[in-house]
Amino acid sequence: MPMRSLMSRVLIASTLLATLSLAGYGQAPSPWVRFTAFHYEGTDRVANEHPLSRGEYLNPILAGMYPDPSITRAGGDFYLVNSTFAWYPGVPIFHSRDLTHWQQVGSVLDRPSQLNLSGLQTSQGVFAPTIRFHDGVFYMINTVVGGIGNFYVTAKDPSGPWSDPILLPEINGIDPSFFFDDNGRAYIVHNGPPPDNQSLYEGHRAIWLFPFDTVTGRVSGKGTILVNGGVDISKKPAWIEGPHLFKRNGFYYLIAAEGGTSVSHSEVVFRSRAVDGPYVPYEGNPILTQRDLALDRTNPVADAGHADLVEAPNGTWWAVFLGVRPYRDNQFNTGRETFLLPVTWKDDWPVILPPGESIPRVLKGSGLPVSPESAGLHGSFVWEDHFTEPTLRPEWATLRTPVASCWKLAQHPGALLLQAHTDDLTSHGSPCFIARRQQHADFSASIVLHLQAGSGRSEAGLTAFQNEHSFYFFGVSNAPGKQPAIFVEVSSGGDKALPTVLQRRTLARTTGSVELRITGQGDTISFFYRTGSGAWLPLVTNADATILSTARAGGFVGTMIGPFARR
Repeated sequence: MPMRSLMSRVLIASTLLATLSLAGYGQAPSPWVRFTAFHYEGTDRVANEHPLSRGEYLNPILAGMYPDPSITRAGGDFYLVNSTFAWYPGVPIFHSRDLTHWQQVGSVLDRPSQLNLSGLQTSQGVFAPTIRFHDGVFYMINTVVGGIGNFYVTAKDPSGPWSDPILLPEINGIDPSFFFDDNGRAYIVHNGPPPDNQSLYEGHRAIWLFPFDTVTGRVSGKGTILVNGGVDISKKPAWIEGPHLFKRNGFYYLIAAEGGTSVSHSEVVFRSRAVDGPYVPYEGNPILTQRDLALDRTNPVADAGHADLVEAPNGTWWAVFLGVRPYRDNQFNTGRETFLLPVTWKDDWPVILPPGESIPRVLKGSGLPVSPESAGLHGSFVWEDHFTEPTLRPEWATLRTPVASCWKLAQHPGALLLQAHTDDLTSHGSPCFIARRQQHADFSASIVLHLQAGSGRSEAGLTAFQNEHSFYFFGVSNAPGKQPAIFVEVSSGGDKALPTVLQRRTLARTTGSVELRITGQGDTISFFYRTGSGAWLPLVTNADATILSTARAGGFVGTMIGPFARR
């Protein structure tokens, strides 16, 4: 046989063997791990110390990682969306009739054909969506950083289904927003490069305007710069972004975030008599910020900005915006959250909060008919899942778009099955990890893990995850012929460091189930377990929780907690 033919046959056989191995042939199938009874409990100290009177509401209105809020109104109904970065499904959508009580009605990007997050870092992906309602159609426009870039989707029903993405390659930047004028014209405004793409300083950006054709669904023209740099370019304002356009009393208003999304964050406003400018900044800018206030004040809210405005049916105006609740310094593990404040008009300028005032946590509501109370979004609460429904509840998310489902519900009513595989938390793959938001500085989260003899090697348990190099994994290792062991693993050394085991303890060979509980108190985190119905035992207590804070871990996300399984 000629050598070339022999080598071709060897190559074909090797390729077939590799394919069969990847499909599960030639290796032991990945074990399925059974979980039951997830329990989350969080304490909001302000809510406990200041019970709400009739007609009052509590900030934040969406606690936990619900950043970059955008809001629209359809008749008497309000709809709100948030960024989700590399978490799937993307862009949760909430409904309310009174602006203070919200209920999630779905996710805008809930199909792999809409959202491919493969290979992205945790703080890449879905940035700053904007939702608008126009002529019977809901529009959501967005940027997937590291992915398809700028696009929009549409729906007649906000709970879905939403269309597949319509790409906007002409938009060079982030944070696009629709504006539908009352003369029938439409526009997209967004953060983009400075004039001639020449940055004069770090963070030098511009706000751009493009005409949008609602018939063809496309933008046109080369775009117009509305704002260069920010309110006063001589002061080198950084990171003008998150723009939105509104019209009131013959004025076009442009609001935008300025100063970056950390302690210098703010919201500013400009106005013009023409949609394409020139835009004049408000002398009283910023119209919202907390950067001039000390962080050691009581119950501080910091980093406030990235606002969106809406007019209610009763003629009042309101702003939703992001903020954070530090437990000390500017440390927070809950991510950037959604807050609500009334808007006042001063000489035809909108003001969200006068300079020097702290964002109130408890204040008077909108006076609109009260929406049904929705649990699990703000205040002190208990949230449980006994996995009795055929699909995952909307509070759960997976890290990146799942390549294939690694979870099952229907086969074991009352249980969640996770299939252990090789994608780990440190990878940019799709680990078998189902998570919900940490929504309180003081919290506990627990789940029951059932060990099954002879099920194959696995390590499974409960994870508190900030990003690929900042997490805790509280797990149980289980392998045929070996005693199970419980451990706490931590990653906190940056993207080059490997996770380390803080503590490990052998369990009895006859152990049938282990309940794992993680508790947090601001800057500390502890890990407890019990077997069967026995007493709770500490494994690691008062570990450093600041590794889960955005200030230390970097990026734009908050901590997510839930079950995880790996081989």
